[in-house]
Amino acid sequence: MWIEENNTLYKKFEFKNFSEAFAFMTRVAIEAEKMNHHPLWTNVWNRVEIQLSTHDEGDIVTDKDRELAKKIDKILE
Repeated sequence: MWIEENNTLYKKFEFKNFSEAFAFMTRVAIEAEKMNHHPLWTNVWNRVEIQLSTHDEGDIVTDKDRELAKKIDKILE
């Protein structure tokens, strides 16, 4: 579940290992690049944390962030 806080959409993902986390990040990167909308994220071993906001709109959550969040969730379906 995405949490909207501090003008970002935030979600934490956990995987079996680093390879699965990195594969997920690669797939997210492809979708983000298609949209020209890039997340702020961190990765430590099997965890990926993502924060989405639209910098061009003053670092707030916009429909563009919600659209990317939906695409990210679909990657895991």
